[in-house]
Amino acid sequence: MNNVRTVSDTKRTFYSLHTRPINTIYRRVVEELMVEMHLLSVNVDFSYNPIYALGVVTTFDRFMQGYQPERDKESIFQAICQAVEQDPQRYRQDAERLQALAKSLAASDLIGWLSQTNHLDRDPDLQSQLQAIANNSQFKYNRLFAIGLFSLLEQSEPDLVKDEKQRTDAIKTIAAGLHLSEDKLNKDLELYRSNLEKMSQALAVMADMLLADRKKREQRQQSTTPATPPSANE
Repeated sequence: MNNVRTVSDTKRTFYSLHTRPINTIYRRVVEELMVEMHLLSVNVDFSYNPIYALGVVTTFDRFMQGYQPERDKESIFQAICQAVEQDPQRYRQDAERLQALAKSLAASDLIGWLSQTNHLDRDPDLQSQLQAIANNSQFKYNRLFAIGLFSLLEQSEPDLVKDEKQRTDAIKTIAAGLHLSEDKLNKDLELYRSNLEKMSQALAVMADMLLADRKKREQRQQSTTPATPPSANE
């Protein structure tokens, strides 16, 4: 009997956990992330790791920027994780741990560590997971893992990821050390950065539309407000 959860099962669970409506511009972001996590969770070669968790958290936080009401964001994140039978606290804690670690390291040390070319006496759990990834020919590479790697570089040295040559060199070194496809990494990260830019533009357009709409409403209110009659003393 096949008991593998379907995408429909996951979506149904999500909408039973987060019952408030989701703003239209963000609904696609939420559903695409959820479906991506679902497909990985039912893949026999996939296993959870902190870099993947950082990729999930980074993707959610970046693409959900500006979401209103703000208080709904954490409910949505928790529902996504729970819908794919994962612990949202684990994702948040692992992401925060890696972000703090990256901020404490020079980019060269981080790249050397991620690429397994030098050993740092830091976070033995992550060190062993990196070694396992490098030595696992069946490692299930995915876009969210790539975003996790990118986020680590960004946290360590923001200017590095903005410089095309430095970014490309770093990705090449890390891909070689972890035995990942450099081409896949570059394509996934290029798409990620492009989508971030598109989302930023869409939010800017939406903000302009809301501002214009508010001004029109204010003008209508002013034009329909009856003039104050002059006082008897005037």
